[in-house]
Amino acid sequence: MDRLSNTVRPYAWGSTTAIPELLGVAPTGEPQAEIWMGAHPGAPSRLTRISGVSETPTEQPLTDVIAADPERELGAAAVGKFGPRLPFLLKLLAAGAPLSLQVHPDLEQAKKGYEDEERRSVPIDAPHRTYKDANHKPELICALTPFDGLCGFRRPTEAAQAMAALGVDSLKPYVDLLGAHPEEAALREVLTAILTADPVEMAETVTAAAAAAERLGGAHAPYARIAHHFPGDPGVIAAMLLNYVQLQPGEALFLGAGVPHAYLGGLGVEIMANSDNVLRCGLTPKHIDVPELLRIVRFEATDPGILRPEASPSGEELYETPVDEFRLSRYDLSPGAAPVDLTRPTPQILLCTAGAPRVGTLDLAPGSSVFVPSGETVEASGTGTLFRATVVA
Repeated sequence: MDRLSNTVRPYAWGSTTAIPELLGVAPTGEPQAEIWMGAHPGAPSRLTRISGVSETPTEQPLTDVIAADPERELGAAAVGKFGPRLPFLLKLLAAGAPLSLQVHPDLEQAKKGYEDEERRSVPIDAPHRTYKDANHKPELICALTPFDGLCGFRRPTEAAQAMAALGVDSLKPYVDLLGAHPEEAALREVLTAILTADPVEMAETVTAAAAAAERLGGAHAPYARIAHHFPGDPGVIAAMLLNYVQLQPGEALFLGAGVPHAYLGGLGVEIMANSDNVLRCGLTPKHIDVPELLRIVRFEATDPGILRPEASPSGEELYETPVDEFRLSRYDLSPGAAPVDLTRPTPQILLCTAGAPRVGTLDLAPGSSVFVPSGETVEASGTGTLFRATVVA
């Protein structure tokens, strides 16, 4: 078992205070959006090990540790199923402003899209490149504080009512289209119209809609807030097509392929398949590949499906999801209770989010984490909250 040293990602949308408050340190004044825990090549966690013939412990990226002996670190079952890599990325995510409105492909779409762009020699770092790898990117966000976001299409009639209430003439065509049948076709037609509208005319519509949302407040307040950060962006209107969700601490959202979503604010634990495939559909200055986006999005009204953990006799509270690349659960440890056996035949990252639990021989504090290789015996005791990230293999 190894204590991890992790990278803070200073994206502009990050909160300046949430992660420092969790860590118990003074804010720097700069945004701290995410802390990455895992073996993503962009910012792998680091740990200290004795390597090779050297007797001196040295700090190494987790990517290098896994590459040196995949079966020892990950276990034969995980390597056989996912290859010699850690298939998930665990994060602390602190949104101080809305993230982009986005959607992720399924595994087959990702493979085909990646192969197509490779065949066409689209540079991997090109701003118009859509597929960075051949993997899908399902994800789960679990709230540590009140957390709000957008997730999945709501009923077209509900979206039409929200738009009509603004009293903006240029929104009336969208309101009319949302009354058409079938609902899937109505959602597709309206999103297409929003994303392909004349930019100048759309900016005027967004400005008028934002002013009306500010006046109305209530259920319209989130759209005024979004427009404050993205003035004139068509994503502000697209956001009205989606379910607005407010999570309380401990609640979670699973975001599968084809589901449009955006995080708006709050602190949470996020876990995802280890991929960079994102198709944006608004609230961003980055490239939007409209034809590919419309092929990937699932145009169906859905319940966002707030998840609450399912408790087991062992004390593990599991967030059930339909994917194997990650498995997220939580332990609330109580003083004086017997140690909890966390040993598994799969690799684990254990993250402390509250209290001062002891994991093996290591004392953890909020925001600190450890990597536990496959099959290594590990127990947790003391007081606090631990999140466990692993795989299904």
